[in-house]
Amino acid sequence: MFLFLRILIFILFVLSGYIIGIKYNYEYYGILIGALFGLVANFTEILFKKMELRSIIGGLLGISCGLLFAYLLILPLKLLLGEDVKTIYFSLMAVFGYGGLLLGLKKGKMLSLAGIFRLFRGQGVEENLKLLDTSVIIDGRIADVGETGFLEGVFIVPQFILQELQHIADAADSMKRARGRRGLDILHKMQKMPHITVKIVEEDFPKIKEVDAKLVALAKILNAKVVTNDFNLNKVAELQGVSVLNINELANALKPVVLPGESMRVFILKEGKEYNQGVAYLDDGTMVVVENARKLISKNADVTVTSVLQTTAGRMIFAKLKEDYEREEARAGK
Repeated sequence: MFLFLRILIFILFVLSGYIIGIKYNYEYYGILIGALFGLVANFTEILFKKMELRSIIGGLLGISCGLLFAYLLILPLKLLLGEDVKTIYFSLMAVFGYGGLLLGLKKGKMLSLAGIFRLFRGQGVEENLKLLDTSVIIDGRIADVGETGFLEGVFIVPQFILQELQHIADAADSMKRARGRRGLDILHKMQKMPHITVKIVEEDFPKIKEVDAKLVALAKILNAKVVTNDFNLNKVAELQGVSVLNINELANALKPVVLPGESMRVFILKEGKEYNQGVAYLDDGTMVVVENARKLISKNADVTVTSVLQTTAGRMIFAKLKEDYEREEARAGK
């Protein structure tokens, strides 16, 4: 359907060019110019379809400002050069117009109602904004990552997230209370870091009840990334086109690579779900399931990795006792 409409638009432009060309006895030139405008119209429609509305608005504003600046620049040049200014008139218009268009398309992504209000309040528009949710603040690893210098920029904490943290810190349950206070301590720690900025914003959405939904809505307005370790929030944000930085995914990506056949020494902590299995954990929390290791619970054991299973929840390593693995390899070699 869309292809048919594009072909129809192209034909209409060609016919229009031909009709105008007949009037001035330039039929072939009219057809060529009409075809060119038809291609430009179709290309523009495809381009605008892939772009966000705020980028288009930013581009229009940019090209308008560029042309206006070029015109203002030409006025004093006209007094100096007189009629000779016509030779550079179109060049200046093209350069500043195109430059304004590119700048407007780039900066247009940052256009938002909240951003305009901040500009009027003299707060400016920041890039590389990151919205922190409650779970990632309480988790605390975001502060450790920020302290290493791998993350920089502006971290935004909405007022409704701060209120939720305060509510948890005032809970009757001692465990919840400790988690809430830990979250507030983490924020205080991040505020003292020199290479990052933590800002509290007042924007709220009274009609939206869920905190996660408010966070996604604010991220869309600010064109910010959501920093979280909540799997469900991660999925909801991605479905709505919001970029997400998941601390759990970062932690999984940074775990050392373990290949089948490698040996390691582990502490067998408990029995596994299957018969005669033992379970150990690496320093990064990765579970190691060892066959025939139930008898070695509460003891160290040398094991050899047989396979590695990567899941959304993390990584799981399956292994055998080293002597059992070597015995099986020796049998296979025979």
